[in-house]
Amino acid sequence: MTYATRFPLVAAGACTLLMLAFLGCGRTLIGELPVGAGTGASGSTGSFGGFGGGVVTTGPFGGGGGFGGAVTGMGGSTSACGDGFCDSGQGETCSTCPQDCGICPGCGDGMCDMASENCMNCPVDCGICPHCGDATCEPSQGENCNNCPVDCGKCSTCGDGKCDPSAGETCNSCPVDCGLCSTCGNGTCDSSETCQSCPQDCGACTVCGDGFCKAPEDCESCPQDCGVCASCGDGVCNMTTENCYTCPQDCGMCMGCGDGVCSSNESCISCEQDCGPCSVCGNNKCEMPYETCTNCPKDCGQCTTVNNCIEAVTCIFGQIDTSTNPPSFNFTGVAQCAAEACASAQYFINQVLNCAIANIGQCFGGGGGNIVGCLMSQCGSEISACIASTCH
Repeated sequence: MTYATRFPLVAAGACTLLMLAFLGCGRTLIGELPVGAGTGASGSTGSFGGFGGGVVTTGPFGGGGGFGGAVTGMGGSTSACGDGFCDSGQGETCSTCPQDCGICPGCGDGMCDMASENCMNCPVDCGICPHCGDATCEPSQGENCNNCPVDCGKCSTCGDGKCDPSAGETCNSCPVDCGLCSTCGNGTCDSSETCQSCPQDCGACTVCGDGFCKAPEDCESCPQDCGVCASCGDGVCNMTTENCYTCPQDCGMCMGCGDGVCSSNESCISCEQDCGPCSVCGNNKCEMPYETCTNCPKDCGQCTTVNNCIEAVTCIFGQIDTSTNPPSFNFTGVAQCAAEACASAQYFINQVLNCAIANIGQCFGGGGGNIVGCLMSQCGSEISACIASTCH
């Protein structure tokens, strides 16, 4: 029999099944229809399911797909964990699908209730699942944005400033909204903590520190890329959201900072003294004062080299901090000041600097506080030559 002669028969059969499905009869056709072993073509949303190997359920406007179709019928909708709708008819609960149904009531009490909690639906109590943290989001292993944001990224509501347990947010999955977990900061990377939820204990995530703030990074999990959170710097250490790692300005330095070793739980934010400044050349941000047109033109642009000698010397003297004893110098700033001067001014700049270095001790020891004025007096002839020089 040809396809042309078979099609009316197949179409008639499909129409009959659809009429039965539409009229109801209060029962399914599962069991009354043979389940074929074929793998017919699947349908698309709003169309008939494919033929060969599927089952049909009753109900108005489509059910779970036609013969072999893994898609919706006419006007229907399938349910899948993660679609934002808690479909109890499909077996979704807070235990099986917390990203749709929210976390279960007991989650977060510090006890892993094995009857209803596990690493997938309550990592804050039961610890993270073994595969979490390998930089690959594996839904087949039960990973999602709620139980493993370090692999799967933050859920869409995380970061809106509101801790929403109904969306599955906890201190583990979204500390930027819900605050740090109570164990964060005890010096031990506990089973429920990750580099994303508690870098102070677990160390920074591998991508953190590259100069780019990328999901799932935020101001709490990676302040060195994303900057400190808005409340940091107000002089009050808010223990809910701040600690020595995320906000040393308010909470003080972490233990070990200043020993000359940048440990895994230290960063350029929490301990600049050991880890250096948060400046990454090539991240499209000119991070002054350490990045300049001299050492990072990619971020800061090419040096203009248009200043004359006295402009450069004035800039250089501005890099001397006379409030410290002895005075401190921003040598990176000094280099940029000199680099922005024309070539013919460089000789005269060196003359002034050599004189200033030779007299800095005398001027500082003389008191009076006007160190720059003293240097200008001691190096008057060199400065006069500098003023008289021209760029050519």
